[in-house]
Amino acid sequence: MVYRRDFCFHIFKDWANTFLICNLDTMKIILDDSFCKEQLYPFTATRHAADIRVGILTIREKWLLIESVNSIRRDEKIVKIPANIIPTQANADQIINGNYLEDKSILKSIQHPWNIFQLNDWALRMDFELITSGRKSVVVSSTNKTISPENIFIEEGAKVDYCIINASAGPVYIGKGAEIMEGCMIRGPFALCDGATLKMGSRIYGATTIGPGCVAAGEIKNSVMFANSNKGHDGYLGDSVIGEWCNLGGGTTNSNIKNTAGPVKVWDNKTKGYIVMGLKCGLIMGDYSRAAINTSFNTGTMVGVCCNIFGEGFPPKLVNDFTWGKERYIFDKALQDVDNWKKLKGANISIGEKEILKELYNQ
Repeated sequence: MVYRRDFCFHIFKDWANTFLICNLDTMKIILDDSFCKEQLYPFTATRHAADIRVGILTIREKWLLIESVNSIRRDEKIVKIPANIIPTQANADQIINGNYLEDKSILKSIQHPWNIFQLNDWALRMDFELITSGRKSVVVSSTNKTISPENIFIEEGAKVDYCIINASAGPVYIGKGAEIMEGCMIRGPFALCDGATLKMGSRIYGATTIGPGCVAAGEIKNSVMFANSNKGHDGYLGDSVIGEWCNLGGGTTNSNIKNTAGPVKVWDNKTKGYIVMGLKCGLIMGDYSRAAINTSFNTGTMVGVCCNIFGEGFPPKLVNDFTWGKERYIFDKALQDVDNWKKLKGANISIGEKEILKELYNQ
């Protein structure tokens, strides 16, 4: 993916809030997550709200690629924008000019963590158009069976052979260096991001995003995996959001609808209580968390940051940060386990990550 070199973000932190600031000639765009950070737990416990992935890209990456933003020129102007608003090529100017305050029809934003999968269908279509406009896809191998191949875009270096890809219901995007192994069945809208892998015989329904460096398998529907996480075996993942550096053991499955087909309640970190979010919600899992083989998650389960889930029966619907089975993780052990998992993908835990996790642990 090519990013604009003349459009860059840096982080500014004051006593209370964290902002992402874009310097664009004489204009600064500030992405402010101070008002939404608490309600987007567990994902904002370890990242800025603008680094949440919805569609193919994170909110930050969307701003980086939007052409109209680069063409705007202002005189020494600072524009503060809520970081949870999702920009598109069509609405970026209106967002910057503040028109969204009067015209709610142009606004789509992530108010709760489950909005990520609820908005993923729309966001995938917007990102597909943003990324592929004016570009040409690699030719789809003749070993594949495709429906609506004009809605399939494959980047250089991707491997896709002997699969069934149906893009009639939505576009399919395959990133650089990604691999779809033989026997996979895919229905769009779908994105397999850079360096991700979809293992043999997987069944994918839209609207699903498998983020950069992830490994996925089994049956997945309307779910988002942020980056470098694994669901490498059979099991169902539906109407769910999985953070970074997570692992779901073989056979792990979630329920996404109650047996009564009634309303689903999910933990809301801002109000410190359960609220009704709709009829379907599966698993919401924060960064660095893992689940043992054959774990079964109830409808609307929220797992915090850096949890190791194992044991008999269903996990509770709210699993607190740094949970180890039914106990609290020893902090040094938690860091070592995170580092072990990162090493499997050729990475190491950073000083910055340790500081974030230490602060969260002490809370």
